[in-house]
Amino acid sequence: MKNKIIYVALSGVLTLTLACNSEEPKQENQVVNESQGSAPVTGQSGVADDVSAKNIVQTAIGSKDHTTLVAAVKAAQLVDVLSNTGPFTVFAPTNAAFDKLPAGTVEGLLKPEKLEALQDILQYHVSVGVYQADALQDGQSLGQVNGGNIKITKKDGKIIVNGTATVIASIQTSNGVIHVIDGVLLPPAPAK
Repeated sequence: MKNKIIYVALSGVLTLTLACNSEEPKQENQVVNESQGSAPVTGQSGVADDVSAKNIVQTAIGSKDHTTLVAAVKAAQLVDVLSNTGPFTVFAPTNAAFDKLPAGTVEGLLKPEKLEALQDILQYHVSVGVYQADALQDGQSLGQVNGGNIKITKKDGKIIVNGTATVIASIQTSNGVIHVIDGVLLPPAPAK
């Protein structure tokens, strides 16, 4: 009994000593919180994991066709949200889809003073829940994160969103599904 007490006490002291003397590990993806100076802040996006399946953000970052979307998600400060467990369905416009917008639209939305408008547009591309392509039905309405709704139609075997964007591919991720679309979804103007 006396040996057990000594063992437990030594284990506690050793654990405490190691905890106090260890340096915090440095993470590659630390983000500087500008409002608090240089204190590193790491959200879900900063978790290093090279073993698990990629989440929505990691998948988009790895796509050469979604660099504009990734830049917009970063500017809108939505990286950590879309890196969380979800599940999410993201309708992800390609770079070519963004190129169809009037000149200067994307650049204007990436400005800090347009943060809320950018967040609104991007959140209009996200549903909470996983809606696989084969489960999407003609005439179906999906609630989006920004509070709006999108309408799904099916024509000639194609899935069309809001009558303007066609789903050209679907990619399963660890926290949901990405439906790659060939158009940018713009939320309807608020009723006056």
